[in-house]
Amino acid sequence: MTSNENIIDSAARAVPAGIPAATRLALEMLEGLQGGALAIELPDGQSLRVGHGALVAHWRVRDHAVFESALARGDIGLAEAWMDGLWETDHLAALLGLLASNRAVLGRAVYGRALRLMAARLWHLLRANTRAGSRRNIEAHYDLGNDFYALWLDETMTYSAAVFESADGPGEGALAEAQRRKYRRILDRLNARPGQTILEIGCGWGGFAEVAATEYGCHVHGLTLSPSQLAFAQARALEGGFDDRARFELCDYRDATGQFDHIVSIEMIEAVGERFWPVYFGRIHELLKPGGRCVIQAITIDDTLFARYRRGTDFIQRYIFPGGMLPSPTAVARQAARAGLHACGDFAFGRDYARTLAQWHERFDACESQVRAQGFPERFLRMWRFYLAYCEAGFTTGDIDVHHYEFVRT
Repeated sequence: MTSNENIIDSAARAVPAGIPAATRLALEMLEGLQGGALAIELPDGQSLRVGHGALVAHWRVRDHAVFESALARGDIGLAEAWMDGLWETDHLAALLGLLASNRAVLGRAVYGRALRLMAARLWHLLRANTRAGSRRNIEAHYDLGNDFYALWLDETMTYSAAVFESADGPGEGALAEAQRRKYRRILDRLNARPGQTILEIGCGWGGFAEVAATEYGCHVHGLTLSPSQLAFAQARALEGGFDDRARFELCDYRDATGQFDHIVSIEMIEAVGERFWPVYFGRIHELLKPGGRCVIQAITIDDTLFARYRRGTDFIQRYIFPGGMLPSPTAVARQAARAGLHACGDFAFGRDYARTLAQWHERFDACESQVRAQGFPERFLRMWRFYLAYCEAGFTTGDIDVHHYEFVRT
């Protein structure tokens, strides 16, 4: 423990006098934190420690408006205060994780006040994933530019959870290999064979198609709504010499035709929207040959949190994935069964996603100057760092998870 930590640790836990009402209320709530403590430095330089357990992070608050914003707008308000530079911390993911794991204690500060969040909820509802809405929502995120994503993704250009082995260390090669391991696991669970056809709903930059075509001899038809991803995937197949086994199309999954031996959809269901889940699973059933197998890599929210989540709007929906919606494990099982898909496997690996996100965050921080050189402003950089840390915290606490769901068309 440093001398500074000793000072904070021995400081009186009583809430300082003469501070705004919102700050006082927030600090009283934070005093109830379990499983960790925060060292908080207030705008006037006063320091105090809140919570119970080992010190998790230092929280330097530059403006009392941080607490008013968080109490009024929950995680959206806290994120906006961060994006505006009103607070700092040495361990962003750890701080967010501690707050998330104390949801019951913090209550209003986690969810915000309903009336103050009504505008965000309305904005989210207006971003529904109709055919036109889906293309607009996807382009808003993925068409930030291939050069932007290439700065901090690994060489496979994979923007989804990797599957690590315990021996995997940090670094470019380890992350890339963990991503390829994820692709191989999917193909092995499909029992993919040379010459078989695979429809990939949401093909990204073509990483899965490359492994499926070059290592397994499959023919892949990839769908995307991002023109930037389409161009990259097509060039990748041409340069890699597998364009005869992989073709990519700017096409909504609702408009796909034909039937395939297998279907793969990697972290695309999150962009579908609850209203369209029956259509999504129904189309998978229609596009699979009888006896065909499907693997859906899906980020899910814990069943116990789903009812409240589906009625609100969180930071991710407001700033990162407009129109997005996480299903719960129960919702996935129910929708698949209604569509005539028989569940035959479920592999959860949320801790691997936390590890993936931590490496992305480290790589993003390392290329900050290059991101700025591409024209992205300071507020965008802070938003992106909050996004990566927010997601890492979610997977670490178990509020969200990621699964390989396996189905067969019976």
